[in-house]
Amino acid sequence: MTEFKQALSSAAEAVNAELEFLLPKVDGPEHRLLSAMRYSTLAGGKRLRAFLVLSTAELFEVDRRCALRVAAAVELLHTYSLVHDDLPAMDDDDLRRGMPTAHVEFDEATAILAGDALLTLAFEVVADEATHARPSVRCELVQSLAHAAGCRGMVAGQMIDLDFEHSEADVAMITRLQQLKTGALIAFSCESGAILGQARSSLRRALHAYAHDLGLAFQIVDDLLDAQGSTEELGKAAGKDEAAGKATFVSLLGVERARTQARMLADQAGTHLEPFGDRVDALRQAANFVIERRS
Repeated sequence: MTEFKQALSSAAEAVNAELEFLLPKVDGPEHRLLSAMRYSTLAGGKRLRAFLVLSTAELFEVDRRCALRVAAAVELLHTYSLVHDDLPAMDDDDLRRGMPTAHVEFDEATAILAGDALLTLAFEVVADEATHARPSVRCELVQSLAHAAGCRGMVAGQMIDLDFEHSEADVAMITRLQQLKTGALIAFSCESGAILGQARSSLRRALHAYAHDLGLAFQIVDDLLDAQGSTEELGKAAGKDEAAGKATFVSLLGVERARTQARMLADQAGTHLEPFGDRVDALRQAANFVIERRS
């Protein structure tokens, strides 16, 4: 696990450098907007999604520079989702990654605009010729990312999540919610390497299946951490789900069953990687990391 954490840290360092390049400091009227974008994006984080992009791209010998751009785009889009999810109209959080959320540090209007700008910048990066020489590959990346982020993915999941605050939900419904809200972007992160490498469909399906199980395991552990972790460990408010009476994997399954389910999903994720032989140690370790993390 130490070796994996070093690899994750190395990937994060590389992606952070790319994000610094994409979000330069500026003077003038747009200074406040860019400051809010930089504040939210460069505030830390594990960069797991970026790591998945880089690791799957390596399987297909994709140019590192191209993979870094897609990895950075995923982090830009992920950050936009966090900025908007933290807003008073959504999850109403004051703390993110151990720091005041964007709407607290700046103001609500600036946070909304910063999120909008991060979302559109992500697509600008993916669509740029520097990301891949072939227009067809860039178009497929744009389409797949839009699908993961929009009304058939992450945004739909957030809407369902808000609806569930006022209604009963079972495990199947929570699973569907998390497949959209959390899993869709993780799936894109895994499949993007195959898109960049123009891999055959069977290998893309294998990565999608891996991502499906990984994403659910990730969310179950998130629910466990919210129920059992501390605000100091998590860098965000703990215990919010229970306080809000919100249905989660933990509230529906209980702590032990939820932990067992997360382990089963992590193990199952690894089985989907068999077509890649012995070249996927990093992805197998990522599944273990997801269920053993403490934040």
